[in-house]
Amino acid sequence: MSDRVVTVILGGGQGSRLYPLTAPRAKPAVPLAGKYRLIDIPLSNAINSDYREVYVLTQFNSASLNRHVARSYRFDNFSQGFVEVLAAEQTQASGDWYQGTADAVRKQLHHFDRDRYDYVLILSGDHLYRMDYRELVKRHKDSGANATVATIAVDRCGCEGLGILDVDADGRVRGFHEKPGPDDDLCEMEVPYGLAREWGLGDRRYLASMGIYCFSLQALRDGLGHLESVDFGRDILPSMVQTHRVMAHHFSGYWEDIGSIGAFFWANLALCDAQPAFRFWDQQSPIYTGRCFLPASKLLNTRVDGCIIAEGCIVTGATLSRCVVGLRSRICKGVDASDCVIMGNDLYEDDQRRLENAKAGLPSVGIGPGTVLRRAIIDKNGRIGRNCRLVGDPDRGDQTGDGWVVRDGIVVVEKNAIIPDGTIV
Repeated sequence: MSDRVVTVILGGGQGSRLYPLTAPRAKPAVPLAGKYRLIDIPLSNAINSDYREVYVLTQFNSASLNRHVARSYRFDNFSQGFVEVLAAEQTQASGDWYQGTADAVRKQLHHFDRDRYDYVLILSGDHLYRMDYRELVKRHKDSGANATVATIAVDRCGCEGLGILDVDADGRVRGFHEKPGPDDDLCEMEVPYGLAREWGLGDRRYLASMGIYCFSLQALRDGLGHLESVDFGRDILPSMVQTHRVMAHHFSGYWEDIGSIGAFFWANLALCDAQPAFRFWDQQSPIYTGRCFLPASKLLNTRVDGCIIAEGCIVTGATLSRCVVGLRSRICKGVDASDCVIMGNDLYEDDQRRLENAKAGLPSVGIGPGTVLRRAIIDKNGRIGRNCRLVGDPDRGDQTGDGWVVRDGIVVVEKNAIIPDGTIV
């Protein structure tokens, strides 16, 4: 009998580290790589692993995520597959918001706590990676685990900000250290030599949690039974180590946490490399998204170097270097952009509308003539006027302006923002 697995994707909270990209939308709905959304990564991995019964747990600004999932992930009537968004809801048992990752699963457990499932696969919605989850479930079964944590090997410098696992020679988890500081002593948490050699860790002798878990259903019920425990990494799993068999599963592929502006920005730009570490065009394990019935992009008298340009764009007389350009982007004459993520637009403005904008002194949707962009993220439907200069700097502190912010040295123009002619940021 095949494994009976239900997949649960955690949509996250307010997504403050990705603000302002999360101001109008849930974190899993943030656009990625020109034409995708963050949610497409774990959903595609689950579908490619043949795990097609999926719940997405969200709490904030879930309308656009609901639309994307409903339009993009439809299974036929003869399949048991589904992708269903579960937003935080008031019930007889609880009337408050999710208090953490485990609390979110606890409050929605009644939707998938069914006898037809043996295992619950719990995923984060803000990571970039490609994984066959069947390998994780196989490791879980073969090791006789109650819970299994997917891990990636890091060196000592890479431990900060992650949950570090202490494992024995068989890969059984003995303890956790959540987000260690640079001065914390982690020597006793180094992976035993024999296991490090078996898994080919090299100099990366620490295991960091990827926020990907496989639970046997009864073990998940046991862990969630402690109502004061609200987070998997901080509460549930450290507690279960004492009472259950918790195992580590080593993953050796590419993985990037893109839950902050800086990490999100650089992960997008890395896709422009000639041989990127993560590739969307893998024929065996494609990344899915919604269909877009758009014309091919048109580039007129434009110089492009190392860019990704999605469908439906019109670029005229511009210079683009290492940019990710999203759907329906409109980039005008004289624009000079490098190291930028331009997310595109939801709709086109025709010539008549653009003339009306000009008469009203309103910039049209897109990047206006003569504008210079460096180290910038332009969220959807941004109206950038003529001769603007939006330049990020790694040494620049965080700032907030009218329709824009600076985070991690990167200028971020908010969704639907209007940036007047001549603006300098």
